[in-house]
Amino acid sequence: MALTVGVIGAGRIGKLHVDNLRLIPQVRVKSVSDVVINHLDSWAKEKQVEVLTSDYRDILNDPEIDAVFICSPTNTHATIIKEAAVAGKHIFCEKPVSFTVEETKEALEVVEKTQVKLQVGFNRRFDPNFRKIRELVQNGTIGEPHILRITSRDPEPPSIDYIKSSGGLFMDMMIHDFDMARYIMGSEVVEVSAYGAVLVDPAIGEAGDIDTAVVTLKFANGALGVIDNSRQAVYGYDQRLEVFGSKGAARADNNRPTNVEVSTAEHVLKDKPLYFFLERYTQAYIHEVAEFVKAILHNEPVICSGFDGLQAQRIAEAAKKSLETGVPVKLEEVNPAAAI
Repeated sequence: MALTVGVIGAGRIGKLHVDNLRLIPQVRVKSVSDVVINHLDSWAKEKQVEVLTSDYRDILNDPEIDAVFICSPTNTHATIIKEAAVAGKHIFCEKPVSFTVEETKEALEVVEKTQVKLQVGFNRRFDPNFRKIRELVQNGTIGEPHILRITSRDPEPPSIDYIKSSGGLFMDMMIHDFDMARYIMGSEVVEVSAYGAVLVDPAIGEAGDIDTAVVTLKFANGALGVIDNSRQAVYGYDQRLEVFGSKGAARADNNRPTNVEVSTAEHVLKDKPLYFFLERYTQAYIHEVAEFVKAILHNEPVICSGFDGLQAQRIAEAAKKSLETGVPVKLEEVNPAAAI
């Protein structure tokens, strides 16, 4: 069995997926599209990509293509999902599916009608550390989960141009943590309270966003969650998670270049956390692509579905509303979940 793939969008994440797809013997990366394609000739030759095009519809119209990876800007995702589904292509789409719950629902309805597979790119689900904690929660090792704590801080903020088109911190950055909260706890979020500030760069506030946030969550199973985000942690990419339960706790710490700790009379030293998200989540990105391919070849459910993407967006919208109003927001008040 083999799978022929086209990748839409040849930026940093699109190129990463090409590299990871090429690690899978059953996969042929036939085509890559990007609105600016001229500079990619040598790269495509090196990666054995057969076709370069500036029009993604060339990929959708290719009968040899079985699946597409959508790595283009977020404002194009929903449209391409719908077109790809109608074309009968299985779909991997980077997060978020869109900037609005309504647009995401429309895209998922087309996916449901056409019965293609859709996986959303929440790569942290595939991180070995976080998967282990989910397993410990599911098998009851720590008992009934009571409190979830997620820390997610970037080493430096993105450009202001990116901030302006990102959809905001909740939709762009913390949305990973909203998905992780549902994934780890195995329960839906029912209420959100959000606090935000501009403490890193005034220009981020001038662009209409925040750079520092704390969000509290209430889950349907009664548990509570706390997420904190910052656009700048000067010591590296800070990614930690802990679940506390009735029988104990489980914690995943930062990944570091080594786990060596040096103790002397003057100090105790260990390596800083890995600095860049591509370093921190190298294995997660490889695993998510492999799992998507496996789901298609063996006709299995995807691990991160369109519904998962929808629910993370609903939480993000609730957080934004809470920040704006200063009061907790129930998810049912934002936009009821579709039966997808």
